[in-house]
Amino acid sequence: MRNPEHIFVHLFLACCLWLLAAGASAQESPKRTPLLMPGKKTLYQRVLTRPGAALASSPGGAGHGAIPAFTRFYVYGRKTDSGAEWLEVGADSHGTVKGWLRVEQAVPWRQQLALAFTPPGTRQPVLFFKDRQPLADILDQQNPAKEAAAIRKALANNGREPRIVAIEPATSVDINKKFYLLPILQAEEVYSAKGPTVRLLQVASVTDDTAQGAAGTNGQDQQSTMKTFSAAVVFVIDSTLSMGPYIERTREAVRRISRKVEAAHLENQVRFGLVAFRGPGNNGKPIEYISRMFADPGKVRNGQDFLAKVAALKEAPVSTAYFDEDPYAGVMTAMRDVNWFDYGARFIILITDAGAISANEPGSSTGLDAKEVRLEAKHRGIALYTLHLKTPEGDKDHAKAQGQYEELSANDLLKNPLYFGVDSGSVEQFGKIVDALGEAIADQVMAASRGEVVAGSARTADPAFARRADEGNDPVARARQQAALLGYAMRLAYLGSKEGVAAPSLFEAWIADRDFDDLTRPVTEVRVLLTKSELSNLQLAVKEVADAALKGMTSPDDFFQQISLAAARFSRDPEAAKGKKGAKLADLGLLGEYTDGLPYRSDILNLDQDTWRAMSAGEQEALIRSLNRKLRLYQIYNADTDRWVRLAQGGDPKDDVYPVPLEAMP
Repeated sequence: MRNPEHIFVHLFLACCLWLLAAGASAQESPKRTPLLMPGKKTLYQRVLTRPGAALASSPGGAGHGAIPAFTRFYVYGRKTDSGAEWLEVGADSHGTVKGWLRVEQAVPWRQQLALAFTPPGTRQPVLFFKDRQPLADILDQQNPAKEAAAIRKALANNGREPRIVAIEPATSVDINKKFYLLPILQAEEVYSAKGPTVRLLQVASVTDDTAQGAAGTNGQDQQSTMKTFSAAVVFVIDSTLSMGPYIERTREAVRRISRKVEAAHLENQVRFGLVAFRGPGNNGKPIEYISRMFADPGKVRNGQDFLAKVAALKEAPVSTAYFDEDPYAGVMTAMRDVNWFDYGARFIILITDAGAISANEPGSSTGLDAKEVRLEAKHRGIALYTLHLKTPEGDKDHAKAQGQYEELSANDLLKNPLYFGVDSGSVEQFGKIVDALGEAIADQVMAASRGEVVAGSARTADPAFARRADEGNDPVARARQQAALLGYAMRLAYLGSKEGVAAPSLFEAWIADRDFDDLTRPVTEVRVLLTKSELSNLQLAVKEVADAALKGMTSPDDFFQQISLAAARFSRDPEAAKGKKGAKLADLGLLGEYTDGLPYRSDILNLDQDTWRAMSAGEQEALIRSLNRKLRLYQIYNADTDRWVRLAQGGDPKDDVYPVPLEAMP
């Protein structure tokens, strides 16, 4: 029998040899990382594929298998073969190398920015210019709208215009349903002859052509498509003490509209819902609830069913702790718990006689303010109305509440917000506005059911109508006209989504970020595409800044000391944050290199020690509150799995991106 100790020694030596061999193997093939962008320490080189791109197993080799257009690849290497440059590319930044790509089959992507079109209902389609100068020349004219109209006429008559390479589709391109990329290659601000500053953008459109016109684009098909158009209207109503008459009048409005809809046999296409909200009681606890869904439009069969579901809704038996209530909780419940993408037209009507509890106050259940709630409504394509009942009891609160609700109900399609102040809290006036909104929304669905086709924009079809919607003094008429204009835009968006309309196909071009007919009206929105790690790092960095700012209110010198320490912890180059007297927050590298060169004015990147000292206590508090609200938004984004986008097949989920609205950046 062999000595057990000898057996153990042999086994131990064998394990050591295996571990050494494994270690040597690991050293021989370390995990690869992509090439860094020139001058960057954290940002990797990225490209987007052009249509027809194909991967080869080696430089100069034959491509195999077409790659979908706008696939994002990381660049791991560069080589030249027979005078042609090749890129070694991978699907993610974690070493998943896929093969080689000819350099002309890709577009460099220096910043992960997606340029989205704003809804087209109240503006002209975007013109894509072949060169920068013709675009700049138009903006130098006193009447750029006239020249743009001549270009559109030439395109309509001849199918071409020498200065133009493409035009935006007439119907809407929904970036939330069909993600598309318009990477920004260059950006510059210019002054137009009429005054407003306009940003000129050089973009590369890299688009999947396979979905173009998937459902047909002729008039007969559009008529058939529009007959399936539907609408959801969700009332978000204050159910605190004193709201009884308004609750009952809302029920009456739904009863009236439902009779009209059911007479047209469209009860399945106009659905109503209701969410009620309150504020905390004197003991800090909810009076039954803070927000509650009484009727989900997806589960309501008709008007009678709606009334049955909301029959239990009554005003609270006692007063809440504050005059302000928590309407943001009600709106967020409506947005979160309703499947809005089942409907072509999406409306929330907020009804309250009080202001909103601010995000920084103890009674806030959401940690959000008006701007952040509005961004969430915008993402879902919801028109958010506020009917503010200016009762005598809340006289001292009216001005503050109006400011909150005008911010909440701002809408890109209209100059005036979707805000209606009801003087003296008149139940009669309130009822007329609610009736007008409901009837206008129902009329849009009825027009669609008749197969009425929408084209261009409501402003093009009837500029006077659009002007009345923006400027009308009669609140009832304005409510009806605004709802009609928004409904028209939503029908365009619905038609585009059903037809599978895509953004214009592959080209590089220059565009203006404003409508030639109205240079105050944006035609594009910028989304910053952040990976999971980038969004997590942004969240941590913003929290560091908010915490340091809170401490810095009592000791200003501690503010930038804390920021510098945080930057050293986050940065790959800890020395970069040291010894920078008078440095701005952007110089410390805390927020990451992906914020460099973004086309926006940051709240904090230009902040330095002297600026912080010069700010009043109120200004410092406002900045801290803003950062905390953004933190709450980032938490919502992280948890929202439906909005994460994969830009490369076979890529690591860690490299999925989230389209963060530019105005949500710190």
